[in-house]
Amino acid sequence: MNAHSLNSAVNRQAGHTGQPRAQDQQVAESVITLRNAAAERGGRRLWSGLDLTVAAGEFVAVLGPNGVGKSTLVQVILGALPLVEGEVRVLCGPAGRANERIGYLPQRRSFDPSLRVRGRDIVRLGLDGHRWGLPLPAWLPGSAARRSAATRVEEVIDLVGAGGYADRPVGELSGGEQQRLLIAQALAPAPDLLLLDEPLDSLDLPNQAAVAALIARISRAQQVSVLMVAHDVNPILTSVDTVVYLAPGGSKIGSPRQVITGPTLTQLFGTPIEVLTTSDGRLVVIGHPQRCEPRPQPHGELEP
Repeated sequence: MNAHSLNSAVNRQAGHTGQPRAQDQQVAESVITLRNAAAERGGRRLWSGLDLTVAAGEFVAVLGPNGVGKSTLVQVILGALPLVEGEVRVLCGPAGRANERIGYLPQRRSFDPSLRVRGRDIVRLGLDGHRWGLPLPAWLPGSAARRSAATRVEEVIDLVGAGGYADRPVGELSGGEQQRLLIAQALAPAPDLLLLDEPLDSLDLPNQAAVAALIARISRAQQVSVLMVAHDVNPILTSVDTVVYLAPGGSKIGSPRQVITGPTLTQLFGTPIEVLTTSDGRLVVIGHPQRCEPRPQPHGELEP
């Protein structure tokens, strides 16, 4: 990213571009569109006939058991994996064409406790580093660009509430603190779309709720579209607009209360499933070993 593109990213976030953002224009073109889409890995069909439209500023959760292709959907949207059938368009063009406008948080691994890199330097990689994990050859040239980068880093650190520990070595931070910094890194280039692959995994329940609330607040305040892979709908139940539930028997798209129902899941899994609502509003799925509810010991395993 050069000085011009950095300043464009900072100015776009602040609303100083010569053209209004797509959200402000309320353009007809969706942020993500899949039509009759099908994906495979290793010759195995994961999902097919998927029709999905994500609007500007919409918060979408992708749910389902392991191995049904939730992370594969993210890779398709990034243009890293082609569809075997159907069409995908992202930010008004083919998948992969506008990745500089996407903030991507992959499935995470914990930082080594001995890592001495400061939290704010991790965030700055969202501007100075390659978007998919490889560093650029050098820092951006020009003092103005460096000042713009420093200002933007401070803005997103404040946005995620990480100012109190941004100067500490990232290896010393808790999982929730590290995840906030990684979300700030994804936000640094002022994206129009956030792709978050299991950002709540490996977090305890209080941190799951806190990070989910943070993502929802950013989506609303910044008018950023969010597509988030998750195992549990409960932390995002009151925030998410749309659920995409992928299962061995197909897929279902709708609001959480439309999708997470006994009849719908029974149809998707081909086995009797009951969904109960607890007194505090949480959903409990009974009748299938891989439930859409909190797992006692999340391990952050990779999946297709």
